[in-house]
Amino acid sequence: MQVAIVHDWLNQYGGAERVLEALHALYPAAPVYAAMYGPQVMPPAYRSWDIRPSFMQRLPGVIGHHQVYLLLYPRAVESYDLSAYDLVISTSSSFAHAAIAAPHAPHVCYCHNPMRFGWNYDEYVRHERVPVLARGLLQPFIRWLRSWDRRTAARVDDWIANSRNVAGRIRQYYGRESVVIPPPVDVSRFHLAGPGAGDYYLILSRLIPYKRIDVAVQAFAGLDRPLWIAGSGRARAELEAIAPQNVRFLGRVPDEDVPGLYAGCRAFIFPGQEDLGITPLEAMAAGRPVIAYAAGGALETVIEGETGVFFREQTPEALAAAIREFEAQEFDPAAARRQAERFDINSFQAQISALVDQCLERGVRRPLHTP
Repeated sequence: MQVAIVHDWLNQYGGAERVLEALHALYPAAPVYAAMYGPQVMPPAYRSWDIRPSFMQRLPGVIGHHQVYLLLYPRAVESYDLSAYDLVISTSSSFAHAAIAAPHAPHVCYCHNPMRFGWNYDEYVRHERVPVLARGLLQPFIRWLRSWDRRTAARVDDWIANSRNVAGRIRQYYGRESVVIPPPVDVSRFHLAGPGAGDYYLILSRLIPYKRIDVAVQAFAGLDRPLWIAGSGRARAELEAIAPQNVRFLGRVPDEDVPGLYAGCRAFIFPGQEDLGITPLEAMAAGRPVIAYAAGGALETVIEGETGVFFREQTPEALAAAIREFEAQEFDPAAARRQAERFDINSFQAQISALVDQCLERGVRRPLHTP
């Protein structure tokens, strides 16, 4: 059986790429199609994969500034020649689900989220600080993009949502049902920390606006406690400009150092609204509690009062209050670990394999002539 995997892009590393790695481990011979690929910014292991970027790979500056080429992504994903494959698996947070499989080949999509900048446009451009004039110019394209996105959802036979949260959006925007399979956590990578961990609070994230790291930086301006921020991204300079002295930026941390970083923190801070969020689960795999904004996927992973605490307004003041509330409680590292084990990579791969087998046995369900 010939399998192809389609991913949005390979020029940044985050939770979607962890899912891609788990899928590739199931189908190691499968080529990976992506809009572009930057070997220098991706893990070295990717260099042994069969990665096939689109024509966008040749565009100037695309690895570092792929957003400016937004208009070209629909054409790029539709340009892949997938006619030789018996199964297509896409992992999509924007465009990959629109890949065109052969008429005989089932297409399974693992959806991280229907495209955030299309369906949540006003919120997205506000956080990205897109100039008002540019917002107006983009509006007609965004309307077209939503229509295109809804039409091309018909190219998928079986949808997998990474959370109940996303399953609801797939139903709302595409009118399709989905199976919920949470993203994988390699629990075996992390050692269980004891109750007396270090004194620093931790964020591990790409530093981009919608992650709302600014909320945490401002919260710690009024707290006499250290905050360590691991990760890189285009918002780093802006965050550093507003950061007090007790906030430390570590940059991108090597994979081998991440487990120790989690295990040594007092608690993990999760200030954004994510579709699910793998990093809180990694922190719990190391036995560390999580202080999270009470929205999105965190509501499906963090157990309030047992594996962490929530703050319910996305403001520095609310986060600071939650940190004080956290410090007045005690948390059992073993309870956090048990919660993380529910999302272990072995469970993820077993669920994916079972669903793919069902899909292959049932055959193609989409219309023969998809839009």
